[in-house]
Amino acid sequence: MKHEIRVKRLVALTGLVLALGAGFACAPGPVADSAEAVYPTDSWERVAEPAAAGFSAEALDAIHPYVEGINTSAVMAVVGGRVLFEHGPVDSLSYLASVRKSILAMLYGNYVEDGTIDLELTLEDLGMDDVQGLLPIERRARVLDLVTARSGVYHPASNAGDNLADAPPRGSQEPGIYYLYSNWDFNASGAVFEQLTGRNIYDALEADLALPLGFQDWDRSIHRKSGDETRSRNLAYHMTLSTRDMARIGYLMLRDGMWDGERILPDGWAERITSVVTPSEEMNPEGLRGGEFGYGYMWWVWDGPAVPEGFEGAYSGRGAYGQFITVIPSLDMVVAHKTVPQNSTPWADYMGILTRLDAAHCGADC
Repeated sequence: MKHEIRVKRLVALTGLVLALGAGFACAPGPVADSAEAVYPTDSWERVAEPAAAGFSAEALDAIHPYVEGINTSAVMAVVGGRVLFEHGPVDSLSYLASVRKSILAMLYGNYVEDGTIDLELTLEDLGMDDVQGLLPIERRARVLDLVTARSGVYHPASNAGDNLADAPPRGSQEPGIYYLYSNWDFNASGAVFEQLTGRNIYDALEADLALPLGFQDWDRSIHRKSGDETRSRNLAYHMTLSTRDMARIGYLMLRDGMWDGERILPDGWAERITSVVTPSEEMNPEGLRGGEFGYGYMWWVWDGPAVPEGFEGAYSGRGAYGQFITVIPSLDMVVAHKTVPQNSTPWADYMGILTRLDAAHCGADC
């Protein structure tokens, strides 16, 4: 492979967590053993006593006023397969924005495993082209380069919401070398999935994830692609889910693709797609370098010296307006967050929720 995937997943820490606010100081303790995990059936079980799960009830209660003060529509935190914290209508459906890309990376897994999708195939191998035509160097981009946002293809995308405005000149970057968050790459990844599998993305989402995981609010009929076909043939495959079904997605990732004894994703696929391909210091545009995040296969991965304590090994799907699925292995926790697009929840406000959940962890000394 021209670009070797660098696995930089750090061992999750369970060290001292600093409490937020007076009176919430808690001593460190072990997170829940995954062997003790439960799985939701028709609905999620709830944590009856937060202290038994290693969390301060008082600190958790104090998160609600904070959430009321920001634009969150709904948020749900799951520990060990049970709901620890919930705020807002978690059953309400709205679109996921770019979290759709992280879910597509999950869908790729079984088809890569069985050879239906070959990540080494190039755009030329696949006969792919677009409205403006692709350059010879761009045709050399592999499927792997698309799903890791390193294609070197800077053709316009059918929808906005990326960093293509900061792209280098077309044809200037060898595929697999230069990271840029580009909806052309992500939408083309969807087109490749459908071409090689012969399946509509939404049908695959239903059969491969929604039904096996028992989504409570799934509606196949409302799903359709969108975008400007005069800019690009590859349309955006937007998805619409509820917060509590987003939590099922995150929980499957936390459990390495296992669901109540059944393997839904190939062994190791969840780790593969959430391992760092582009480290923090290689992010583009240049202003993104040295921050908290690197990038994997359409998942954002906490990486580098700027990672807050307790978030080592954590990763997140991130979407516009405030759509997030976050997995924090050190806490055995998944957090799902939605903001109805008339409003917006900035990442910093969402981190306020995550850090408060982290600070509420007090282990065996609650």
